[in-house]
Amino acid sequence: MERLALQKLIDWNNNKRKKPLIVWGARQVGKTYLIKDIFAKTYYKNNYIYVDCKIEDEIREFCYATANAEKIIEYISLLKGKQINENTLLIFDEVQECPNIISSLKYFCQDFREIPVIATGSMVRIKLQRETRKRVSGSNDKFLFPVGKINQMTVYPMTFDEFLMNRNRILYDTVKNAYINKQPLDSKIHELAIEQVYKYMLVGGMPEAVETYIDGENLFEAREILKVLYDNYLSDMDLYQASPEAVLRSRTLFQNIYNELNKESKNFSPGLIEEKSKTRDFATSIQWLTLAHVVNQSFQLKEHITTPMMPDNESNFRLFLCDIGMFSYQSGINAASFISNERESTLSGIFFENFVANELTAKGHKLFYWRGKRTSELEFIIESNNKLYPIDVKKGKGTLNSLEKFSNHNKFEFAVKVSKNNYGYNKEQKLLTIPFYFIPFLSKDLADGTLSL
Repeated sequence: MERLALQKLIDWNNNKRKKPLIVWGARQVGKTYLIKDIFAKTYYKNNYIYVDCKIEDEIREFCYATANAEKIIEYISLLKGKQINENTLLIFDEVQECPNIISSLKYFCQDFREIPVIATGSMVRIKLQRETRKRVSGSNDKFLFPVGKINQMTVYPMTFDEFLMNRNRILYDTVKNAYINKQPLDSKIHELAIEQVYKYMLVGGMPEAVETYIDGENLFEAREILKVLYDNYLSDMDLYQASPEAVLRSRTLFQNIYNELNKESKNFSPGLIEEKSKTRDFATSIQWLTLAHVVNQSFQLKEHITTPMMPDNESNFRLFLCDIGMFSYQSGINAASFISNERESTLSGIFFENFVANELTAKGHKLFYWRGKRTSELEFIIESNNKLYPIDVKKGKGTLNSLEKFSNHNKFEFAVKVSKNNYGYNKEQKLLTIPFYFIPFLSKDLADGTLSL
């Protein structure tokens, strides 16, 4: 399947001053497939070396003992029987199993910058591996992260534009061109695109689930894959935590994201998960799960917003699941609800908010929301080119009642309402209305600072 992140790898590869690249991301989001099966096989063909640090014991043990890039290059060359030079792509997968490889990237950058190197892994598991190793060995050696000596990127579950691009390329091109030309789609095509949004919210963006759905057009099989992936995420919690208590809290927290959002305030409430608990009791779990890209955290802003945006109170926040398919599965709602004629009355607005949160995160945005007095609220506030763009998410048509209250305290370029409505702009209200299927493109424009009317 095609991934938009491929272009980032191409740009990195074409950069004459590139540094070793670390690719982060949650499990099962397709990091290895993207780097090895798409990028390496296309742009380096047979001239790449792939090292799986989880199963290649000899290389892992060798690198435990040294961060010397010259020695590592020589050893791998001899072991693999292939010369490593500027034409050879060197891939280290699952580097959390050997954090010393991360340290060695400093010396790859300093002494062998001409050699293209990509490492993939989990930052949270690297941290845990180091802490565990210190406790076992009694060593106080400090993990040297190669600050300033690496390039970094994060791979997320497939966003809606990626899903549509692989599912129906003609419809994808039609939707993208309509966005670029700032035109509403024909009503029938609009309905087709909205239908794909609902299917995406059911299937999600985990590559295995998407591929299963596309190959067989079978939503049931895709949901079965989601169930396995969801259970795997729960099983993996012990990889993200240092104590049995923290593992239990992380699992409980993960399982209650839907319940936390499916209440009036939507803000994280520890008492909903564990009676009489405090937010600080879950602080470690939240930190580790966000670092692992399993959940996305959005912070509250109040009244007047200053830039750069900072949370008004770090105890007021919301958590979203990293994949809308797993979020829908966690909700327990019948899968038929997403494709039935009654879906508008069945599905609550939080499904669409989690959907938009993930689209924004995947394009590099930090998440913030705004709350005024009483019930006034805007789901997301994005800063781009030092300008504010309030974003409201409506599952149906709806009105944006909070915008006037927001404007009493803040200047903004224009507001965005994301809903099932077709494209349109109200100059008097400074309100851009976009359909759900436009949000990936708008998110990218906001990230690139190229958004215009």
